[in-house]
Amino acid sequence: MPLTGPCTAEFEQIVRRQLELVGEDPTRDGLLKTPGRVARSMAWLTRGYDLDPRSVIGDALFEEDHENMVMVRDIEMYSMCEHHMLPFFGKVHIAYIPDGRIVGLSKLPRVVEVFARRLQVQERLGEQIANALVEVLQPKGVGVVIEAVHLCMMMRGVEKQNSRTITSSLRGVFRDDAKTRSEFLRLAHPSAHA
Repeated sequence: MPLTGPCTAEFEQIVRRQLELVGEDPTRDGLLKTPGRVARSMAWLTRGYDLDPRSVIGDALFEEDHENMVMVRDIEMYSMCEHHMLPFFGKVHIAYIPDGRIVGLSKLPRVVEVFARRLQVQERLGEQIANALVEVLQPKGVGVVIEAVHLCMMMRGVEKQNSRTITSSLRGVFRDDAKTRSEFLRLAHPSAHA
């Protein structure tokens, strides 16, 4: 449910109570408007619940005989870990092999946004992106690689500042054909293959 109307007021009350529980005074000048800011921020950060991949792609599907890999690399991604509600962010690399239809290139980052702007885990995020593209495009295959840093690992717990998490989600020929998979991974991570 989006954070609008009565939900916004309830969310603001919860934030005020959180401030009290950490020992702050929610009525002091610097915190007076914080509950409203946090409610609006959370609504923006989780707006993906109101989005659907089919609607963000819209009519940007085109009949085309192109049969080779199409890739968009380094799509910026920002999400929130569902375990600690802390950000994780990084890059998404998406490739697909068309089967008679291509999609407008700007639509691939929009599909990332649909699922990244929800409380997430990185593993599920890649699977959701891949599944949505298979459903909408019906390609011969889809590959999604996500490289991200997680503030839940950097700011708390193990406090490892230089660790990255890399996940892949492969469908169709990207999973079943070793040459296609190898080409995709080489293009997704060219420095690793130099």
